[in-house]
Amino acid sequence: MTKDVESLQRASLRNPIRVSISKTSHQTVKTLLQSWLLIPQKNKDLYLIHLLNDLTGHPTIVFSRTVHETQRLAFLLRALGFGAIPLHGQLSQSARLGALNKFKAKSRDILVATDVAARGLDIPSVDCVINYDLPGESKTYVHRVGRTARAGKSGKAISLVTQYDAELFQRLERALDIRMPQESPEKAEVMLLKVRVEEAQRVAVRQLRDEQERKSGKGRGQGMRKGKLLGRGGGRGGREDMDREEV
Repeated sequence: MTKDVESLQRASLRNPIRVSISKTSHQTVKTLLQSWLLIPQKNKDLYLIHLLNDLTGHPTIVFSRTVHETQRLAFLLRALGFGAIPLHGQLSQSARLGALNKFKAKSRDILVATDVAARGLDIPSVDCVINYDLPGESKTYVHRVGRTARAGKSGKAISLVTQYDAELFQRLERALDIRMPQESPEKAEVMLLKVRVEEAQRVAVRQLRDEQERKSGKGRGQGMRKGKLLGRGGGRGGREDMDREEV
């Protein structure tokens, strides 16, 4: 409230009641078990797969920072036999609803998502949230992990922290005023997954490239069909319109 508004209030109101709400930090619920893993960046996929193997049968949301990484992770998990489905802002509304409904109906037990799924979604049963990529703000973190441990139920949130995320993670703990326990899986056990995961990574990259090529090819095809349609009118104007469309 500015000084001008306060002056206006004094001049125009009689015996007003003023209600002030102090700014409070975002907090997580007590029924949420939070932990983190310190891992090398190059082994991030390995540790994710190790965690998901232990969570088999438990509905889990994996949060990633970008659309590209979300799509890649979905392809990676499918190549390894997981029931994963992506959810991000570049999907059509019908595709987003379809992905969400499959996850809610438990025909897919892993939802790989950007922050489009961090708030405003009613998903009653989520056992675990994994932060594959750490969010940049504590508010976003609270919204993400708030997808689990709802309505008094317990839930689990695990964050993957690489050597590049240490400072960001420390800021997150300070903002939330908590100290999360660290998990330390056996490295030898995790590395047993290396060969299978590397092959699945190659499959995911190919599928991602094929998908991008299909989309770009579809766009070019639509442009050419549109140009031919405009050119049917004959004459110079039709030819110029077609040239512009093809470009």
